[in-house]
Amino acid sequence: MQNFRVALAQLNPTVGDLEGNARRVRSYIQKAKRARADLVAFPELVLTGYPPEDLLLKPSFADANLKVLKQIVPETKGITAIIGFVDKQDDIYDAAAVLHDGKWLGTYHKHYLPNYGVFDEFRYFQKGERVLVCVRSGINVGLSICEDIWQPMGPLACQTVHGDVDLAINISASPFCRGKRKERTQMLSTRARDHTVAIAYVNLVGGQDELIFDGNSLVLDEKGNILARGQAFCEDLVVADLNLHNVFRARLLDTRRRVEKRKSSGGAGPIDKITLPSIPKDKRKRPPLVRPTLEDMSEVEEIFHALVLGIRDYFQKNGFQKALVGLSGGIDSALTATLATEALGSRNVHGVFMPSRFSSEESLKDAEALAANLKIRFQVLPIDAVYESYLKALQPVFRNRAPDVTEENIQARIRGNLLMALSNKFGWLVLTTGNKSETSVGYCTLYGDTAGGLAVLKDVPKITVYEVSRFVNEKDGSEKIPRSILEKEPTAELRPNQRDSDSLPPYEQLDPVLHAYVEEDLSLEEIVHLGYPKKQVREILRLVDKNEYKRRQGPPGLKITPKAFGRDRRLPITNKYKA
Repeated sequence: MQNFRVALAQLNPTVGDLEGNARRVRSYIQKAKRARADLVAFPELVLTGYPPEDLLLKPSFADANLKVLKQIVPETKGITAIIGFVDKQDDIYDAAAVLHDGKWLGTYHKHYLPNYGVFDEFRYFQKGERVLVCVRSGINVGLSICEDIWQPMGPLACQTVHGDVDLAINISASPFCRGKRKERTQMLSTRARDHTVAIAYVNLVGGQDELIFDGNSLVLDEKGNILARGQAFCEDLVVADLNLHNVFRARLLDTRRRVEKRKSSGGAGPIDKITLPSIPKDKRKRPPLVRPTLEDMSEVEEIFHALVLGIRDYFQKNGFQKALVGLSGGIDSALTATLATEALGSRNVHGVFMPSRFSSEESLKDAEALAANLKIRFQVLPIDAVYESYLKALQPVFRNRAPDVTEENIQARIRGNLLMALSNKFGWLVLTTGNKSETSVGYCTLYGDTAGGLAVLKDVPKITVYEVSRFVNEKDGSEKIPRSILEKEPTAELRPNQRDSDSLPPYEQLDPVLHAYVEEDLSLEEIVHLGYPKKQVREILRLVDKNEYKRRQGPPGLKITPKAFGRDRRLPITNKYKA
């Protein structure tokens, strides 16, 4: 029995670019043909890009995606292609089209519509009711879409028990977050073993606003062993040969299936089984498959590559070319500039240092050294004269009042104003540099250091900022981010001898509490039970709750944790509930 050759086209589409996405699909169909694949699968909603959000509420959008899909059909002569699109019938559906040898022969509708975290699919789609199995050259191939395969007793259970599926194809758009790759791999391996089925899982790749898709497509055998894996954070065509006779042989030894066969299919829905007409065999010997050995990335390395991809795609897909970063001599702006340089190239990143009377000479030297290491353009724009003019203008109103955080915020807002002026004049997109720890507790200035177009570190806790920064230096084998920046105590330098620790607990104590409250939804008592001082925890939680209004006004930021601020965590600004 000849091996079944499956190809997974791990693509980076752009939401709304229907023609451009279709061109990418056609190109990878041809690549799969050259690889002599029997079947090629594309990610979930690859034609529209994911997530298309309220574009789906425009009837013309669904019509346009159907039009480009029909134009792709003739390209599938000699191959089977599974393509994610929006189907329009009595309602709209998240769907997979079965295109075979130049004809559109079947359609599968997604069953499980996630409505948690960043997902809002109940808002748009109707759920599917029927299970689809395609018979290709005597091989039963079952289709599912993303969330469907995360359900232990979802469509895959019905397909394998009642449809005798040998190969399960899952097309997906699964966003990246720290630890997601490992979790996803374990889940797919479990499904393969539990259902004694080979699995080909194709995932989207690329940045879309705040979301980042990591690729990492997988082909697994019926024992859950990985046969092939797509590259992380870049487009790829994954091709693997499957001996699906092994699936049948393994099932002969699996008494569970005989028991399940006697049961009804339950809530999985009726099965549609379509036989795909045979395609004349190409008698030429297939080219051997050579896949590069992919080393596992550490979580910190994954975060680095995710942020770089998120920046690059945000710029390219939105038509921006150059980035502007306010360099303070601190770790956050240093990492932001480094990531931007990696994503866009040195010629496209500009750094500006804006000293006040409270800025240290060491901060200037550190900012200069960083800019030199990154080979980016560097400017110094002093703000003291502007600051003095603000104080003079406000003196009649502020008379007899001692300086406080007001004067500190004025400096931050002057800097934000100068950055936005440069942005307006030269068309540079300002990258804000605040991290998740600061954003959580409101340790930032509205219309000051929050001013910009993309918040690169918005979902990166302070401790992780240091981890990624150290990784950068280890990766390059040099002090790209100067050691003095990594070792100095964090400070905003908005008043004499200021340190972050004057206003906040040490980040080693702050970040775990924030993780427990923001990402795990633990209560004050539960966090205290973990060993943290009650008074300190109560104050941290108060600051998180109090500063929702600030976070709501910030720029979009790249998501890298399981629960980011924004669509992941939707809390009212006006809110009197205290846990």
